[in-house]
Amino acid sequence: MNVVGQLVAALGTAVVTDAASLALTQADRSGHVSASAPLAVVHATSVADIATTLRIANATGTPVVTRGAGTGLAGGAIASGGEIVLSTLAMDRVLEINPADQLAVIEPGILNGRFNEILAEHGFWFAPDPASKAISTVGGNIATNAGGLLCAKYGVTRDAVLGLTVVLADGEVLELGHRSVKGVTGLDLTALFVGSEGLLGVIAGATVRIRPLVAGVVATIAAYFPTVTDAAAASAGITAAGIQPAVMEIMDAASLEATATLLALPSVSTGEAHLVVQTDGPAAATEAEEALGIILAMGGRAELSTDPVVGEQLLAVRRAMHPAMARLGTTLIEDVSVPRSALPAMFAEIVRIEQAYGIRIPTVAHAGDGNLHPNFIFDGPEVPDLIWRAADELFGAALKLGGTLTGEHGIGILKKRWLGDELGETQLELQRRIKAVFDPNGILNPGKVF
Repeated sequence: MNVVGQLVAALGTAVVTDAASLALTQADRSGHVSASAPLAVVHATSVADIATTLRIANATGTPVVTRGAGTGLAGGAIASGGEIVLSTLAMDRVLEINPADQLAVIEPGILNGRFNEILAEHGFWFAPDPASKAISTVGGNIATNAGGLLCAKYGVTRDAVLGLTVVLADGEVLELGHRSVKGVTGLDLTALFVGSEGLLGVIAGATVRIRPLVAGVVATIAAYFPTVTDAAAASAGITAAGIQPAVMEIMDAASLEATATLLALPSVSTGEAHLVVQTDGPAAATEAEEALGIILAMGGRAELSTDPVVGEQLLAVRRAMHPAMARLGTTLIEDVSVPRSALPAMFAEIVRIEQAYGIRIPTVAHAGDGNLHPNFIFDGPEVPDLIWRAADELFGAALKLGGTLTGEHGIGILKKRWLGDELGETQLELQRRIKAVFDPNGILNPGKVF
């Protein structure tokens, strides 16, 4: 019996092979599309389903691509011919909310936004805040160590993960981590799996930190500057002053113009860069006034509001960035990070690369943590060589400034050709050997990252 037959015999209707279902797994939000369809999609509804799928796949040497909502931006969950897609999207329950210990136990398919709606009913929230939170799964957030708008103050996904249920390539189930605040027994395998992009095992459940809802005023500043380097200098000034905003985001003129067009915002003038700053907690009002003073002193014009509705409207401009880019053409969304003090220099490098290659690179940045998202726009499904050469120069600039190839999207397919530039051959080989320990037959997410 072939591998699909074995899966159907073991899992029944959880296995689908119709062309439409298979085609959906050939792409994600990165713009990449595989050349051929996978063998089957397994819609797991339990840890046992995941373990059964992996046992069959490992015994037959069949590659497995784990997939959640497919919102990734690096091609990490794209499937192709000869592979099994293991979907955890149907595993979407919140199994426990523990207010006393400020933790929750979840299945990987729960959407980030839905999880927060459920937590809010109990007076809590989950801090990781990717821009895709309405449509991305927490399991996917964990697999890519997703970031978002709130990272500078509240940390990335890794900082919210206490423990994981993981299924290894041979179907063995591991319980990693702990429910206590502290825990340093042995090597930290939990942290190793966070951001592992499906290479080491399948995340089948998680114990995560939750926080009480933030009380008090939330203050939001929307500021505009003549150039993006001016906006970046102001954000660096706010950080240097010791102010810790919950949100601090920059949009250059091109991205602001595209978003203003999408949202039909006549009040936004073209040619300016945008900085939005939001403070929360007991010192929110004071911090906002201090940040406003820095913005005005550095040549920005700004408005400040403590009305939560107005605050969300001001943030909506930044959150609409990705759909705005999609209207312009095929988008290669990049994800480099630099030290926060190097933000002005990195924006200057992007302007230089734009001029050198005769292209526009609309860019937004999580200014609070130095994570930039340059967007390369082009026509058609294939990335032109000109765009790849410009991207190569951009990655090199980030590394020279002490930065990294990816702050939150992961390597996936998109950036694996540059991985050695950052890690070096010794570390790259060590990481390959670590993967081989967990996945000796090489069936998990082949062709990604390495």
